[in-house]
Amino acid sequence: MSEEKKAEPPVIMYEADDEIDLLELARTIWKGKKLIIWIVAVCTLATIILSLVMTNIYTAQAVIKPVLPDRATSRFSPLASQLGGLAGMAGIGMPTPSSSVEIANLLKSNVLKKEMIERYQLLPILFSKRWDQDNKTWKKPGVSLNPLALLAKLRPADPKAPKKEPGVPDVWDGIRALDRIVKINHNIKEDIITVSADFPDPEISAKIVDYYIVTLNEHMSSEARRMAITNKEYLEKQLLETNDALVQQKIYNLIAEKIEAMMMAEVNEGFAFKVLDPPMTPDRKSKPKRAQMVVLAFTVSLFIGVFTVLFREYLRKIKDQSAGGQNVS
Repeated sequence: MSEEKKAEPPVIMYEADDEIDLLELARTIWKGKKLIIWIVAVCTLATIILSLVMTNIYTAQAVIKPVLPDRATSRFSPLASQLGGLAGMAGIGMPTPSSSVEIANLLKSNVLKKEMIERYQLLPILFSKRWDQDNKTWKKPGVSLNPLALLAKLRPADPKAPKKEPGVPDVWDGIRALDRIVKINHNIKEDIITVSADFPDPEISAKIVDYYIVTLNEHMSSEARRMAITNKEYLEKQLLETNDALVQQKIYNLIAEKIEAMMMAEVNEGFAFKVLDPPMTPDRKSKPKRAQMVVLAFTVSLFIGVFTVLFREYLRKIKDQSAGGQNVS
């Protein structure tokens, strides 16, 4: 017969060793159950002890929002349009309402932190472990066994750096501490700013947030008064140099607006921003989350234990195969 046979598809042969034997894996894991239990027990117990040793941290926060432009400037815009170019040259009425970006940057600035640290004497609070509350003085530093601290002492001092008393924190130390404690979250979409502080003492965490808001308001009020005084002095100087009655009347109106601006900046607490949610003393800790830590440690250590057992069995098979090959040769 001359009929051609249809080509049959090639049959791929798999070796039994290439297949994953789930039963064999289960047997291997069961055989190494003691090692897995030990790894899980040690890691979980260590996590429990670590979580119990960790200090409770309490988080206080406040939400602020810049005032709407029309709230601060609507009263003065009609007069500004009537006074013409002189108003633009001197600046009229209340200062331009600050944007949320400007306020957020000011909250993150070292200038505001420095003002707050000096105003409320925060260094003993931020570095309470170094502060002797009974004697109202800083504790003398003891001998440190930290190798990094020893190397820092051996390193020659920078002649340009300001001299600092050992063991006594300064303003820059306080600024760095506030950077770790305080978080500024700016929500551009909703145009709000959240100020939060993490501290072991719930009352102090709320006070730190409140200090931020009060210092921010006083700083912006002070800047508004300073600008108004500067513009007022400029206008008074221009008043002495002109004899035009119409121009003098415009200048008098501008000076009156500057005086009103100074008064409003001094008595109005929310002229630049309003507090939507004032800080409150938290009644529950925010971290550490001990239950989550223990569950995560148990899960991760379980995977590590299973992987260790399987890897140990893999190394044993490789060793047996190499030993068998040497015997055959």
